[in-house]
Amino acid sequence: MATQMFEGRGHAAVYQKYRFAPGKELQQTILAYLQEKRENPAELVVDVGCGSGQGTRFLAEHFKKVVGTDISEAQIQEARDAPSQPNVSYLVCPAEELPFEDASVDLLTSFTAVHWFDIEKFMIEANRVVKPGGCMIISTYTVDMSLRYGNCSEKLTKVFRESWDLLLKYSHNRIKHVLEDYKEIFEAFPFPDKKRITDIFDKIPMTVAGVVGYLESVSPYQAFMKNDPEAAKSLLQETEKRMLETMGVSSRETPVEFWVRHICVLGCK
Repeated sequence: MATQMFEGRGHAAVYQKYRFAPGKELQQTILAYLQEKRENPAELVVDVGCGSGQGTRFLAEHFKKVVGTDISEAQIQEARDAPSQPNVSYLVCPAEELPFEDASVDLLTSFTAVHWFDIEKFMIEANRVVKPGGCMIISTYTVDMSLRYGNCSEKLTKVFRESWDLLLKYSHNRIKHVLEDYKEIFEAFPFPDKKRITDIFDKIPMTVAGVVGYLESVSPYQAFMKNDPEAAKSLLQETEKRMLETMGVSSRETPVEFWVRHICVLGCK
C-alpha cells in the first residue's frame, strides 16, 4: 500500500521552498546513461511523485515533453505556481495508476519518492507505460549528509547529525528502503537490463536557513511536529543557534556546502 505524506498545504509550501533539485553529479549520471542507452532523445518523460517539481524542472531542460505527477493536490499546486518551462505540465494521480497509454512513455523517473509508493503495483504500472527501449530512472538522496564551512566542517556536521538522529526516531518504516540503499527497489525493477549506483556525491549550495528549512521539510520532522509541536520548533531553533555559533557568524543567510549521497537505479526495457 502507498503511504501518503507531504500532502498538507503548509508542508507543500515548506517543501517547495527548501527541497533542492538533483545535483550536478546525479544529473550527469542520468544524462550519460540515457545517451548510452537511447539512440533518439526521449519524447515523453513522466516524473512520478514529483512533489513541488524540483526534479521535473531539471528534466524539462533536456527533453521535449515532461509531465510531473503526484498524489498531493497541494504539491502539484506548488509545482504549477513555480516558474517553469512551457514544455512541463502536472497531473494529480497515484503513482500506481498513471493516466498514460500502454508503451507510451520514453522515460519514467522518480526522485526521492518511490519508497512511499506501493512498490509492487508501481513497478507493474511502470512496466505497462514504458515503451520497449524506454528507460526508468529512480533515485533518492540518503541520510548520509555532511556540511562544509571553513575549518569547522566536522563540528558543523556533528551539530546537523545530532538533530537528524533525533528526528530519525520519528521516521516512517518506509525509510528502511533508503537506509538499505534501495536494494529491494532495485530487485523489484521489472527490466533485466538494470544497475544500481550507490556512491553519487553532490555538493548542494545552501545557507544556514536553508539547512534548517530542509530539516523542517522532512517527513520525520512533520511527525515530530504532530507529536510535540513545541519541542519540534525548539529543535530547529537550537540547531540554527548551534550552527551559527560553530561557524562564528550571526547571519542565517551565511552560505554553506551541503553534501549528499545519492542512490540511483537505472533500467532499460
